[in-house]
Amino acid sequence: MTRSTTITRQHPIGTLARTSLLALTLAAPLVLAPILTPPAHAFFGGFGRIVYDPTNHAENLLTAARTLEQINNQIASLQNEAQVLINQARNLTSLPHSSLHQLQQNVSRTQQLLDEAQNIAFDVQDIDRMFQQDYGNLSPAASDAQIIADARTRWQNSVGGLQDAMRVQAGVTGNIDSNRAEMSDLINESQNAVGALQATQAGNQLLALQSQQISDLIAVVSANGRADALSEAERATAAEQGRIQRERFLTPGAGYQPGNARMFNN
Repeated sequence: MTRSTTITRQHPIGTLARTSLLALTLAAPLVLAPILTPPAHAFFGGFGRIVYDPTNHAENLLTAARTLEQINNQIASLQNEAQVLINQARNLTSLPHSSLHQLQQNVSRTQQLLDEAQNIAFDVQDIDRMFQQDYGNLSPAASDAQIIADARTRWQNSVGGLQDAMRVQAGVTGNIDSNRAEMSDLINESQNAVGALQATQAGNQLLALQSQQISDLIAVVSANGRADALSEAERATAAEQGRIQRERFLTPGAGYQPGNARMFNN
């Protein structure tokens, strides 16, 4: 009886030890569980395994690359639009240089020289009146004094025409320096133009300069032609006047009257 009782008392202690060992064994995975956290590119498959999906990862990278490409294209498009606006602003920029004042001064100077033409001006009505008076109306009954006065007037017209032509030539020659300076400035402005408007305006002013030079050339040609015309008119009128005087000299009674001449005081 006594031995049997002792064995019965030791059994609860062994059972408690085994129970504690089993509890520690079951609790160990719970302590190690936080250390096995899956990475961002993985997920838990069946039965707690970590699985990596390369297809999904490649699709995500491709989507990000396409998004970045679209953003770059939008940035490039905005840059192109900004450049177009900048070019339009340059094309609308006006030329800061203007040669109009200098060209107008050159034209006015030449015109003033033409307006100062002596005796017969560059006017159609004045030319008709003066030619009718001094060149076209020769009277056979005019006195010698009147003939001499008319001849002197025609000579003065010819000399004045030659002087006017030389004055116009001198004035046009004086415009060469200013025209050369303006041409140099306009060429520099055209080469340094920042837009189409400035280049066009520089080209237009160069054409205006060329027109002014052509006007000077026309003035010189006109003045020389006027001088030549006056000289030819004087010759023609002098020839006609000589014919009239010869006829009057040879007309009996009214022309030459013979008389006695004394020579050597005899």
